Amino acid sequence: MQIDPTNWSILQALQKNARLSTAELGRQLSLSAPAVAERIRKMEDAGVLLGYKAEVSHFKTGHQLKAIITLRAFMGRLKPFLEKVTEFNEVLNCYRITGNENIVMEVVLFDQFHLEEFIDKLITYGETKTHIVLSTVLENAPIRTRAQSRK
Repeated sequence: MQIDPTNWSILQALQKNARLSTAELGRQLSLSAPAVAERIRKMEDAGVLLGYKAEVSHFKTGHQLKAIITLRAFMGRLKPFLEKVTEFNEVLNCYRITGNENIVMEVVLFDQFHLEEFIDKLITYGETKTHIVLSTVLENAPIRTRAQSRK
């Protein structure tokens, strides 16, 4: 699918606020609401737009710690880990990566005791390294056009 400048404008607006109505998007882009809706539908059908999500504060839900944990899987333990990781409620994001570690996870935990319990679950699969997040510098940055990325 070709992402023309109008589609990029729609994507950028939706990345800032996915609850914008097609009427409001149309007003911003000088298009009719049906034209905006059709463009959105085509981008959804093409897999460009994958979904719409609510952001939730981990801190206000009682999760006092956010951490980045890497895992270097033991021989023969990567596949079992990949099958199990979806069951861990603590994991927000999990990526299989290149390098010395196999996995990097973003996790939220209630406190240091919860962190200890979680690491105890992980060490059956491999060696872990934990990095406590002190603050967020940039999160969920919008995907930009190639020209915007070069600035």
